[in-house]
Amino acid sequence: MRVAYLGPAGTFSEDALRTAAGSTELDPVPAPTVYDAIRAVAEGEAERALVPFENSIEGAVRSTLDTLAFEAESVTIAGEHDHPIRHSLIAREEVPLDRIEVVLSHPQASSQCARFIREELPGAEVRAAASTAEAVRAVSVSAKPWAALGASSAARTYGCVVLREGVEDSPDNVTRFVWIAPVGTRPGGAEPWRTTLVFSELGADHPGALVEALTEFSSRDVNLTRIESRPLRRGLGRYMFFIDLDGSADDPVVAAAIEALREKAESVRILGSYPIAADGIPGA
Repeated sequence: MRVAYLGPAGTFSEDALRTAAGSTELDPVPAPTVYDAIRAVAEGEAERALVPFENSIEGAVRSTLDTLAFEAESVTIAGEHDHPIRHSLIAREEVPLDRIEVVLSHPQASSQCARFIREELPGAEVRAAASTAEAVRAVSVSAKPWAALGASSAARTYGCVVLREGVEDSPDNVTRFVWIAPVGTRPGGAEPWRTTLVFSELGADHPGALVEALTEFSSRDVNLTRIESRPLRRGLGRYMFFIDLDGSADDPVVAAAIEALREKAESVRILGSYPIAADGIPGA
């Protein structure tokens, strides 16, 4: 099965993919961005994708939310996988920390290690890379005293050395990845299930509009586990809301709550309904 992920080789996404796929035989398809990984499924270049959705330190991965909301109506979230994230400080060769001029990594990784950078590398410039593995690759070919934040597996892949392990701000750092599949994919798996949806435009602006919308769930004892707002890209002050809720969209109570929400919001789209404890690639 062709599965897209945020590449190149050595990213945490690749590590998560190897773990989440279990015994399923893979044809990994590295993509330069999360957007490209999701679009690979939308365009039929890959059968599945595994992309980061939210992190326990930094919260939602905005590129994933925005791509699902604006760029990929032909795909669905078909499953999820929680993957522990342990960052390492990596360099081309051994170098004292006080000589490091630049720290390179994906912005999510840099934010997850903000305290370490602040306390241990106060003189280093923080620069962004497309992925943690791309940061390590760039460091591996630089003659300057640069370092990257990434997975220790990337250090082995690109012939670098690990200067310090476990530099994330919290030892309980976990990223929730989601499986992306074509719309119509029916993931298998037992309870529990989760449903993710996005909605926007709650009519004329008035106090309590969002509360009224969410009451459609609470009044039916449907538990919401996450809510996130993102700009609707139609001027200031207009937002879309992403929510996760317990239960399947096929459950009559959940379905009734979603239909009631449609009466209050101009746009409601189910991004996926999927088992949260299933092993392997959904629908494989």
